[in-house]
Amino acid sequence: NDVYDFDTGADKNKKESVVNLAGSRTVTLLAAYSFLALGFIGLTWTSVEAGNMRSIILLACAIICGYIYQYPPFRLSYQGLGEPLCFAAFGPFASTAFYLLQGSTSQMNYLPLSGTILSASILVGFTTTLILFCSHFHQVEGDRAVGKMSPLVRLGTRRGSMVVKVAVIALYFLLFAFGLIKALPFNCILLCALTLPMGKVVVRYVKDNHKDKQKIFMAKYYCVRLHALFGAALAAGLVVARLVTIRYVPRPIFS
Repeated sequence: NDVYDFDTGADKNKKESVVNLAGSRTVTLLAAYSFLALGFIGLTWTSVEAGNMRSIILLACAIICGYIYQYPPFRLSYQGLGEPLCFAAFGPFASTAFYLLQGSTSQMNYLPLSGTILSASILVGFTTTLILFCSHFHQVEGDRAVGKMSPLVRLGTRRGSMVVKVAVIALYFLLFAFGLIKALPFNCILLCALTLPMGKVVVRYVKDNHKDKQKIFMAKYYCVRLHALFGAALAAGLVVARLVTIRYVPRPIFS
């Protein structure tokens, strides 16, 4: 991602760019492809050991999303499609894939996709995408200069701050909706609801600082905190539900 943004000049003044930190485009690119190859080989081996190839197909889809997000000639992030691709990659594709890798070989071939895992993956995709969206606030001018039409370039920072507010509200609305339809156990709803103060911090910080390029830089890191806290609460809720009662069995959607 940083290598190809470096090529277009989008990251020219981005101090945290890996290329700028490493001081070499070539070294960064080689390292990125090496990690990609090692990761894919390892995950493929794990999928084979688990006896379920659905997971590697989903992971391949997640990687493809990342590839067409930035790699020429696609560069879909320059068309404002980065956020949908991020949501799909880190939400339904990756989260579901790692879920399928859990358990024994004999179980995995028949492990169903339930409303619980799909609901959880949607919420994870939501918080991850919010990080990407907020990472563009301090780059609007630079992105516009190189033709990178991110959502914030199209909307402007004021309307972008309103989108952040709506997105955080939608995150907790979905959480409670999934609880009402019993796609997620009550423990998840209760523990994730405790992260509401962090959600308010994100909304307030973006609203107050969206015009300040220096301060708004920190918005994505507040989103990272929300993502980490929300994800930990969601995972803890699922574990508690499993420990408290073995009667909670997610209803399968696909078997």
